[in-house]
Amino acid sequence: MNKIRKKAIFSFFSGAGFLDLGFEVSDYDVVYVNEIYEPFINSYKHARIKMALNTPLFGHFKEDITTLTDKKNRKRISSLVEIARQKNQLVGFIGGPPCPDFSVGGKNRGSIGENGKLSATYVDVIIQQKPDFFLFENVKGLWRTKKHREYFELLKNKLHHSGFVTTERLINSIEYGAPQDRERIILLGFSNNLMKNLGYQSINETIPDGIFPWRKNVKWTREAFKDYPWPSTNKFSENSKLLKPQQVPEELTVEYWFWKNRVYDHINASNHFKPREALRKFLTLEEGDVSKKSFKRLHRWRYSPTAAYGNNEVHIHPYKARRISVSEALAIQSLPKNFELPRTMTLSDMFKAIGNGVPFLAARGIAQTINNFIGKTA
Repeated sequence: MNKIRKKAIFSFFSGAGFLDLGFEVSDYDVVYVNEIYEPFINSYKHARIKMALNTPLFGHFKEDITTLTDKKNRKRISSLVEIARQKNQLVGFIGGPPCPDFSVGGKNRGSIGENGKLSATYVDVIIQQKPDFFLFENVKGLWRTKKHREYFELLKNKLHHSGFVTTERLINSIEYGAPQDRERIILLGFSNNLMKNLGYQSINETIPDGIFPWRKNVKWTREAFKDYPWPSTNKFSENSKLLKPQQVPEELTVEYWFWKNRVYDHINASNHFKPREALRKFLTLEEGDVSKKSFKRLHRWRYSPTAAYGNNEVHIHPYKARRISVSEALAIQSLPKNFELPRTMTLSDMFKAIGNGVPFLAARGIAQTINNFIGKTA
């Protein structure tokens, strides 16, 4: 009988670790963390201490991923991968390269942008180190926009020619139970050797539809959550009461998550911007009016638009005359209520870390789906 192997995760572009956390709670061992921005590394460490989670075996590395392809660093990473394999572990790489260059609302410079180039670097690291499986996450613009899709296909071809088969899906975080309309492309790859061990000797390049269990952990189909009679807008009244529409699933609403995570008692409850000049705007915007490019007031009985707090996008509390707090933004990202950011972080860094992160429930759902596919392989 084959011995069950553990799964060691090497994390890149780790941020505050939302994606990693989804894997950590799904029977994966995060052994290596790579993040170039020190405040994010500090927040990663802080959250794990508060949640009593293990420190990565190989540690946290404040490194530019572009340096990992040089001879010295390439050899160092290879030695860490080999140590993990000697411990009877499958090795997985996970990461979401910075995405403004592929975002319609961002720089849109594609593969020539400084951030866009990092996607190719991440793929190069995967090809050089040959993990058993990998995850690549990015904005839907990389997958849907014609000029960016060509680049995406080029990256996939490099992976196919280097011994990986892939499967991809445009996911929406709300499908996994996060109260947020957030679409992202997820590309997963598995080494030819692992595929053979799984009994898939004849699959080349792309895993056919129906074989990879993408929908196994999806709780809400796109059709289902779009068809609910979500409320549109209500006149704003500070600290008002508003009954939930009967046919709306409560667990997908902002208000449910505010209650679930006890956001007003959370350590980050008081961390929110307080711009005086915007107060008049906060008082006039209707609850649920997210039609503006910048100021968007959430509706308590609806899911949130994408948690993107840069580029002048401002999310307003449904029934308070202020911007949402860090604790409320963490709830919208479906994080556990005991997840917190260090109060020594600047507000800008807090919201940047939150906006960059993969919603926890989506991360957990994808991690569990990989588990479903790999099973008890040796």
